[in-house]
Amino acid sequence: MSLPEKRIVDFIQEHHILTLAVARDNIPYCATCYYVYKKDENSFIFTSGPETRHIRDIVESNNFYVAGAIALETRIVGKIRGIQFTGVLYSLEETEQARARSVYLKRFPVARLIPGLHLWEVRPDFIKLTDTRLGFGKKLIWQNENSVK
Repeated sequence: MSLPEKRIVDFIQEHHILTLAVARDNIPYCATCYYVYKKDENSFIFTSGPETRHIRDIVESNNFYVAGAIALETRIVGKIRGIQFTGVLYSLEETEQARARSVYLKRFPVARLIPGLHLWEVRPDFIKLTDTRLGFGKKLIWQNENSVK
């Protein structure tokens, strides 16, 4: 498995909130999620309950292909940075839940208060980093060799 270049990984690791985009019956919906990035596996781990709209939309439509974004909020055009990605969402099995829970709770200890904490994993197949510090309109792209694109 190829991994994204360091500048993409560094940006992802500097942040902790992503916007997840899903669609059901051609009706889009977005959710904001706290995430942990597993660098060695190039995946995002986040928590969401099965009753949330975005998870219901994914499961009931049987469409586990999602999109997402992580952005640095700034008014200074020369400092705009952000990523957009696509990938597949997985519900972690019980053994994977235990390992991921340890990593997630280390970063977000307050999540211990969530009853029935359930973790999900997004494995991206495409990531685009926009970084205006590299020049206006400059994009860095990583794509998995098995990408849908």
